[in-house]
Amino acid sequence: MATYRIRHCERLQGEVTVHSAKNAVLPLMCASLLTREPMTIERVPVLKDVETLVEILSECGVNVRRNGPELTLWSDEPVSPHSETLLSRMRASVLVMGPLLARTGYARVALPGGCAIGQRPIDLHIRGMQALGAQATTTPGSVTLQGELTGGNVYLDFPSVGATENILLAAVLAKGSTRIENAAKEPEIVDLCTCLNEMGARITGGGTGTITIEGQKELHGCTYRPIPDRIEAGTILCASAMTEGSVLIRGARPEHLRAMLHKLTETGVVLHEDSAGLRLSGRAREPVHVRTLAFPGFPTDLQAPLMALSLGLKGTSVFLETIFENRFMHAREMARLGANIRIEDRIALVEGGRPLAGAPVTSPDLRGGAALMLAGMLAEGETLLSDPYGHIARGYENLPAMLRSLGAQVEEITLPEEEVRG
Repeated sequence: MATYRIRHCERLQGEVTVHSAKNAVLPLMCASLLTREPMTIERVPVLKDVETLVEILSECGVNVRRNGPELTLWSDEPVSPHSETLLSRMRASVLVMGPLLARTGYARVALPGGCAIGQRPIDLHIRGMQALGAQATTTPGSVTLQGELTGGNVYLDFPSVGATENILLAAVLAKGSTRIENAAKEPEIVDLCTCLNEMGARITGGGTGTITIEGQKELHGCTYRPIPDRIEAGTILCASAMTEGSVLIRGARPEHLRAMLHKLTETGVVLHEDSAGLRLSGRAREPVHVRTLAFPGFPTDLQAPLMALSLGLKGTSVFLETIFENRFMHAREMARLGANIRIEDRIALVEGGRPLAGAPVTSPDLRGGAALMLAGMLAEGETLLSDPYGHIARGYENLPAMLRSLGAQVEEITLPEEEVRG
């Protein structure tokens, strides 16, 4: 069990370098199933989700070699993974479906796990594979797909990032042309398309609502550097905006964070963009009104960190969550610190500016856990953040160390079990 001690922070100052994006690295790792040749991914972050996917890919017959920040993967004869327990640990495990089906004509995967932030069915993934000619058989807890894939037209009822990625990973080896309509536009989609093209795929339209893929007989290996993590950068920006400080986030790409930057500017902070990254100075003062949307709208993964920021803003901040129906679980824990948050269906109303006091809290999910770490920096006294399932380490490479380098008092500690609230 991870436990973090957080103390009140008056000012953040300095610079940090953003890591590679977890949500870009995971589908790139699954792309290694598409070729016999080695694929090397540079600047791979040290994350639990990466470690779990390495285990899953190893079950699929992928050879994995790590050399510092580089991860090299290759697979001569890939097979479907057999450990349902392992697959159920993370949502991204479903991304082995597309490449396995494309390369071997068969894929059996357990239904994926991850954070309990709402219903996340994989019906769009399955229907996409069926549109390419696969036959699907579902059983409680798993799905089996088989068949030779041919190009086809796929329409997504919702621009799902995972479904778009899975269909891309299948269609690059399908016979003929595939067209994905209402595709996700996130930067991680563009990154996957760019990498697949470097492996010999022919994909156009990445980052738009319509992606076209001309299937190839085979792909080759490559060396690829993923994009920086926009969610990590946004989390640090929220932490910085809480204080009268100045923080430079090296490597952050403003074009990936435009909706977040607009909201931060509305709070009164000053943002400066240059070739080094993003600099934020000043303290946020005005409340925010946020509606989460698919990219280029405001990302649902930054709703919780921005809510932590809003706790210190006088007035009423409004959050409308349109992506996941159960993504306000962190609000209950913030209330333990003294936050005044009212939940009405998918709307959270935050009456900010109230004094907060440190207290024991528990991480409900990945982004909610990071948000509680930030909320603890606003509270007077000491906050003990318990993370029994290791959510934070799944998606942030040593977030406490990044915050400490800027002046925050955040550390991972070991406490006797009876001192930590379960």
